[in-house]
Amino acid sequence: MNVESPQNKASSPKKEWTPLELAEMKTGKYLGQIHRPKGFASRRRVKPERGDVCYHVMSRTVNGEFLFGKTEKEAFRRMMWRMAKFSGVEIFTYVVMDNHFHILLKVPEKGKWLRRFEQKVGEAAGAGEARLLTHLSTVYSKAFLNQLGNELRSFRERGMDEAAEKVLQRFKDRFCDVSLFVKELKERFSRWFNKQNARRGTLWMDRFKSVCVDGEAALATMAAYVDLNPVRAGIVDDPMLYEWSGYGEAAGGSKRARRGLCKALNLPQDSWEGRGLARYRLFLFDEGVSVEPKTVSEGKGRQKRRGIKMAARVKVIAQKGDMSPTLALRNRVASFTTGVAIGGEDFVKRVAARYQKEFDRKKERSPRPVSGGERGFFVMRE
Repeated sequence: MNVESPQNKASSPKKEWTPLELAEMKTGKYLGQIHRPKGFASRRRVKPERGDVCYHVMSRTVNGEFLFGKTEKEAFRRMMWRMAKFSGVEIFTYVVMDNHFHILLKVPEKGKWLRRFEQKVGEAAGAGEARLLTHLSTVYSKAFLNQLGNELRSFRERGMDEAAEKVLQRFKDRFCDVSLFVKELKERFSRWFNKQNARRGTLWMDRFKSVCVDGEAALATMAAYVDLNPVRAGIVDDPMLYEWSGYGEAAGGSKRARRGLCKALNLPQDSWEGRGLARYRLFLFDEGVSVEPKTVSEGKGRQKRRGIKMAARVKVIAQKGDMSPTLALRNRVASFTTGVAIGGEDFVKRVAARYQKEFDRKKERSPRPVSGGERGFFVMRE
């Protein structure tokens, strides 16, 4: 009898499944799951059980089609921030391109994060549950929350506390999970995109790709990789001029984007105006410099890797990463086209108050400074 030795077994070629064999594979252990015989490789998501975990996630449109214009990118950004707040995810930086997106984020330890919804000693009954319902208002309408509140009260009045807790647990299970965050973000955006474009069918090429990132150097390098995407693509020469990125948003005055980048750089959250901006700008212009082929075999005469021009890098180094007021103003150009009012602080405050009253807005609009000094002015953005 010819028995295959372990050595021969280990070195035997991997089974290649034909398209028809794949089509005939049976349902797996769970409903909707495809059974993959031994030898069929599948990519699995790495999720450490304890502690905060940082990820770089990326997803591309189906067939890599260039489907996203300015409105689509802005809609994706707004949904991303809202879903991040709902899911408990912290965004370090991001970029939304014409056919894909990158997000560098941190997923906090779930048990620790959920403590905010626990009932604390000395609090009125139901205070923890009230905080959870307030948190759900990030993505759910007032009508939905009223219905949910009535359902929970009905369960408790009938002594069905366990049923009420199960309802709440379904929401808690969606928090602090990278897979669910990206899945819900993509699904939400897909529904919006298809409705806006009278389109049907899938929008994304695949599920999404993710890489665990750990360590200050790795996080900073990954953040630069994400923010340099528009430069590598030849869209802008300076990464701060791309509006739909973490760095572009931070340079435009966004506090949330600045906090995220400071966390990625392991800096105090309020240090952006000081060393945070200069340090990261120097790092970007060092990491993003273009690479030119040196030999014929490398394709001399053609650019090997697009990026920041050497002259621009030298200039930024000479400025020690500081941004001149003129350059900062250039990056606020969106304020001049999408703003409601621009001028002195008192003027913008008056317009903001009138806007809030006439359009019955609950959230108060605060003027944002566009430039400093005696000649500085403010903007109110829609």
